[in-house]
Amino acid sequence: MSSPFASRLGIEHPLIQAPMAGSSPPALVAAVSSAGGLGSLGAGYLEPQAILQQSAQVRALGDRPYAIGLFVLPDEFEADMAAVAKAREQLDALMAREGLAVRTSLPARWAPRFSDQFAALCEAQPAVASFAFGVISGAQRRELRQRDIYVIGTATTVAEARAWVDAGADAVCVQGAEAGGHRGTFLHQAEDAMIGLFALLPLTVHALAADVPVIAAGGIMDGRGMLAAEVLGAAASQLGTAFLTCPECSAAEAWKRDLPQAEESRVTTIRGFSGRAARGLRNRFVEAMPEAAQGLPYPVLNALTAPLRRAAADAGRGDLLSEWCGQAAGLVRPQPAAELVARLMYEHRLARRTMAGARNTP
Repeated sequence: MSSPFASRLGIEHPLIQAPMAGSSPPALVAAVSSAGGLGSLGAGYLEPQAILQQSAQVRALGDRPYAIGLFVLPDEFEADMAAVAKAREQLDALMAREGLAVRTSLPARWAPRFSDQFAALCEAQPAVASFAFGVISGAQRRELRQRDIYVIGTATTVAEARAWVDAGADAVCVQGAEAGGHRGTFLHQAEDAMIGLFALLPLTVHALAADVPVIAAGGIMDGRGMLAAEVLGAAASQLGTAFLTCPECSAAEAWKRDLPQAEESRVTTIRGFSGRAARGLRNRFVEAMPEAAQGLPYPVLNALTAPLRRAAADAGRGDLLSEWCGQAAGLVRPQPAAELVARLMYEHRLARRTMAGARNTP
């Protein structure tokens, strides 16, 4: 099931495992790549040394192409410390009410420095670098080109897709409103960029030059969805939620248990875990979200809630976790990543044959 896009990257299938920060460890990345897709190391939360270490682990598990995904952010952040103190008080009170002993603390840094992460990515030299939350600079694009690293930029609107093409991206990944996890929006308010994938995809394909591959992301859970995206012009499909219940995925076990029972009406846009719009399950934490915490920006709030989320995971409290997932989370199929890749591509072939047969029927 190769394609021009897959052939350019040296992979067998037009299938990308999304770079899910915190949930796409080397074992998952390597398993997907070894099965013929493009595994992606979600490195948005990693310090530079961890990026290098995990990249080495991916390579130790196989020699297939893989991607590293980063968040394009400023190197430094200033926070309203009075607002931080108020949010900490309310978050600590919430944890006390829920019976967890963990409390918030002030981190040494709100987030890793993007420039340092970028340098580590260049040193690791994956086949592909993917970015969200903004566009990279011209100098950064030139450095990636010198290292023959293929660049994928994330867009949630046609304007953002054009911005990435202007920045020199090799391909654009359009993130529909159905996509799980953080929104990649950077030119608009998040609520103005919640465009359904099957509207955004053909709009973007129509707007961009024919030689710019467009990757579809958001709510795709099986081979039929991949083919549907292909019919609308996608060069490949990027799936994240579909891989969350794989044994190689590092998502908390409580999170994995909740996904198969997820009702579509419970999947919503959330800001209270990180300060940035993200798609996931409406759970106890979301419903009890402290008012003060809702006003803190990313990555300040994300850093404050990180120890709370880790403690909730250790306690098996999925209802207090950031259970990121796409709109069709209930369609997850828990199985090893390589088996899931094979199943997705079988479904894709079957759907293609079915469509071809329908066309040939008088």
